[in-house]
Amino acid sequence: MLKAGRFPFFPDNVQYWFETKRAFGAASYGASEFGEVMATVNRITSGDPDGWYTEWTATAERVLAEAESQIERGHRVSARDSYLRATTYFRTAEFFLHGNPDDPRIYNSYQKSIAAYKACCVLCDPPVLPVEIPYEGTTLPGYYHRVDESDTKRPLFIIHSGFDGSAEELHGEGAIPGVERGYNVLTFDGPGQYGPIHRERLPFRPDWEKVVTPVVDFALTLPGVDPDKIALMGISLGGYLAPRAAAFEKRIAALVANDGVYDYGIANLGGNVSPEQLPVIESMIRAPEAPELDAKLEEEKKSSPVADWALTHGMFVTGTKSPREYIAATLEYHLRNGIAEKIACPTLVLEAEDDLFFKGQPQALFNHLTCPKTFIRFTGEEGAGAHCQVGAHRMAFARIYDWLDETFEGM
Repeated sequence: MLKAGRFPFFPDNVQYWFETKRAFGAASYGASEFGEVMATVNRITSGDPDGWYTEWTATAERVLAEAESQIERGHRVSARDSYLRATTYFRTAEFFLHGNPDDPRIYNSYQKSIAAYKACCVLCDPPVLPVEIPYEGTTLPGYYHRVDESDTKRPLFIIHSGFDGSAEELHGEGAIPGVERGYNVLTFDGPGQYGPIHRERLPFRPDWEKVVTPVVDFALTLPGVDPDKIALMGISLGGYLAPRAAAFEKRIAALVANDGVYDYGIANLGGNVSPEQLPVIESMIRAPEAPELDAKLEEEKKSSPVADWALTHGMFVTGTKSPREYIAATLEYHLRNGIAEKIACPTLVLEAEDDLFFKGQPQALFNHLTCPKTFIRFTGEEGAGAHCQVGAHRMAFARIYDWLDETFEGM
């Protein structure tokens, strides 16, 4: 495990280092270039969100310009690769700006990231199909990644991210590894996630089955889907959201919680809350006024880069107005009261040894499951101990898809 002060970049700021490692990790499937990431972060001062935006945007614009030159000259593969990397860099640029949801830079980066990715999709073989999934009077953005353009029935892996990921990021974090192994893959953003929160400020909701059920309905209209072999994976906070959905949506035949989350609210409270303490703490958090708690949360934001980002981004994606209001909202995100026990399909729970955010949560989820279940722990020694195996995607998806292959073979 890398300790503070030993990070190759931003040794005083674990959150900036994690996002840097995330950008490095995107290189596993071509969504970044090691040298481009290193050159970019070398120009950034730790803890400077404006500098972070400026330098990542400069890299993104340079790579995008190269992509457009390449496509004009007929170099389709080169342009595809450059568009994909530009997608990552534009998304990364606005990551630390969410303290002001009206900052125009946020939406400028979002729009450019989406446009670059859709340009990449057209150049893939077969093309990746952008989709809009009907949902409660609006639509959820997603992408259908196919093995080929035939109607051959194949297992379908539905994948969504979590607190701060995107359907575009899932190109390499699940979709391409699946297509290589004979799976069709449907990625999407739900409420609170990248597309819906940027497009229409649609916030998160805890009852994620209300999101996944219309996605499964839509998936069954797509060509090449075996309705008996539909798997679901949620990443990061998705490690709560996907299990919550699978507890009620019984068309899910296999589930992956990457990494597992049993109680998001308790995780936000530091993880050391007993069932007896919880009602008292909930009452305090939900009180009309709690000046001491408000002051403590503000102090936490000042002293911890992780807390500062998590509380700021949390307000952005839940539509809440204060850190305490955000923490109160997260108390609804749990699998207690028998919800985890309702999951019936085979389930794979992943754990990262050095997880910054959900320490102990994967084991808590696993302990409550009564379905066929498997637990895989990724370690720092093997280079995969970061949250959601950031920096070790080829290793992680080999294990995930091997489990899924073996699970579906037994059906």
